[in-house]
Amino acid sequence: MANTSSRSRAKLVRAAGGILWRDEANGPRLAVIHRPRQDDWSLPKGKLEDGESFPQAAVREVREETGCRARLGDFAGYALYQVKGRPKLVLFWHMAAEGAGRFRPNDEVDRLEWLAPAEALARLDRPAERQIVEIAVAERLARHRGASTGRSGSPLALARCGSASGPLPG
Repeated sequence: MANTSSRSRAKLVRAAGGILWRDEANGPRLAVIHRPRQDDWSLPKGKLEDGESFPQAAVREVREETGCRARLGDFAGYALYQVKGRPKLVLFWHMAAEGAGRFRPNDEVDRLEWLAPAEALARLDRPAERQIVEIAVAERLARHRGASTGRSGSPLALARCGSASGPLPG
């Protein structure tokens, strides 16, 4: 008789993505993408390829889905949720857009919008992604305030290590 417990364990889907920032005259903007198959708005992200690290996948996926080259920054957080009965772990990094980029709509991503942080929060469909962006925006504001007052560090530094989805699996 086959071991049903090993069959019932779903393999973890590993993915990575970015909170892609672009500074404009009227303030910072975040890249938010629309995925037609899921009919949702999300942060750019995707599955790791064989032999690829999480940061490498994050940079590649951001470029593929937004057309932008991005400079990898600090770790921003993670989301852990279920997709088709399988657990999915997505690690996110802060990224800075380098240049204008060349977005081309396709079957996977048909729209890219650069939104003010509040607009991005309202547009994102996944609660875990909204929470990661909320923390990222608060950290960015705290860093900006710290730079203007000569203080450094963020009271939210520990919050970057997760999301409301729970602790990282062991």
